[in-house]
Amino acid sequence: MNIPISLILFRFMLAPIILVLAYFVGESSKIIIVTLMYLGLISDILDGIMARKQNISSAKLRRMDSQTDMIFWLSIGFATWILYPKLISDNSVVIWTILGMEIACYLISLIKFKKETCTHAFLSKLWGITLLVAFTSLIGFNHAGIPFALAIIMGLISHIDRILITLILPKWTHDIPSAYHAYLMRKGIDFKKNEYLNG
Repeated sequence: MNIPISLILFRFMLAPIILVLAYFVGESSKIIIVTLMYLGLISDILDGIMARKQNISSAKLRRMDSQTDMIFWLSIGFATWILYPKLISDNSVVIWTILGMEIACYLISLIKFKKETCTHAFLSKLWGITLLVAFTSLIGFNHAGIPFALAIIMGLISHIDRILITLILPKWTHDIPSAYHAYLMRKGIDFKKNEYLNG
């Protein structure tokens, strides 16, 4: 049984469920949506761990994981917009800035390598944590505040790092901890990838 793929597919299936709940059930589903968000994050952590345990971690699996992450978090974002449109419209400028940088990450990678970005960088992991806290606040309590601000700041920093990684890398690869490590690769200097970055 391929547990990592099952976990990735589980997270992928959560996306439409979250959107359906937000659209058809509305605000009364917010606790369920937040719970599903946490289950999605747990599945994201476990799929990397299980892939290493089963010794089946590959570029294809990492790409699948990366694209599923994007779909999952976009579904959370759209669900928040469905539930609290004013909250999103009040912060539309910074949200569009983050989305624009996400699109830029993909475009730069597609233009340079003919493949989508798949860095799984350390700063992206930190951004995921701040997103979790921010969406818990947004969906659970209809509040942006400091959690949202921290997520935006970390989002900007992590996207700059991802763009730099893609620009610096001499050839496409996956699981690059930071722009500094991409620089080491460009110079042909070996380094040891930390396993916890591969979740």
